[in-house]
Amino acid sequence: MFFLKKLISYFILPPGLIILVLLFISYLTKGRERLASRLSFATAILLYAISIEPVKDFLYRPLDFAYRKPESVQADVIVVLGGGTYNNRELKGSSFKRVIEGFLLYKELSVPIVLSGGASTGLTPESLIMKNLLMEFGVDERFIYADTKSRDTMENAIYVQEICRQINCKRILLVTSGFHMRRAVRTFREFGFEVIPYPVDIRYEGVYNLYSYFPKYTTLKDSTIALREYIGILYYYVALNMIKGI
Repeated sequence: MFFLKKLISYFILPPGLIILVLLFISYLTKGRERLASRLSFATAILLYAISIEPVKDFLYRPLDFAYRKPESVQADVIVVLGGGTYNNRELKGSSFKRVIEGFLLYKELSVPIVLSGGASTGLTPESLIMKNLLMEFGVDERFIYADTKSRDTMENAIYVQEICRQINCKRILLVTSGFHMRRAVRTFREFGFEVIPYPVDIRYEGVYNLYSYFPKYTTLKDSTIALREYIGILYYYVALNMIKGI
């Protein structure tokens, strides 16, 4: 009964429902509209693939394991990159995990924290929301520096560089999600930082059961984030090379 309940739930909600609709369209147009039938079938298969955990992990593995957490660290400053906020000024999951890890590192190292994240889509700069959270945890405001202007990884590096020049910091402990680390490390190194990567928010799971092969919205969302990150890596590869060539 439990299995039947789960099976039904997976296919009466997206993406399972959309996959069934696409397969039904493919069946109805078979023989009459061959192009439409094939496109519907191909889209259904693609949507199913990126909605199951093994394919999601296939996308995340090269991203999440590009860098490992160092066993011991020495840095001038901890740099925490924002991962997004909701319109109600609450941190999204990635941001919350990053700032929590930044707090734990601060407790261990007792070095300043630079928070980087502006108001790219909302009204309140993300770094200020993270700053308020750290202060609630008991971090002295004197040890927190907030970049409130940056809207992407490139601007993270630009504005963090300005702050680090003011406080004379060069060696940074960079805290961001594992999937974002490859792009972040290369960008910050291009701006002259000595970077120690400290990945958090690892999405790769690597353990599966029968339910791992049912399409889920959360898995589709994670796969979409990974695909977008690959596009971002390609874009930054071109952009950073262009900057170097100027």
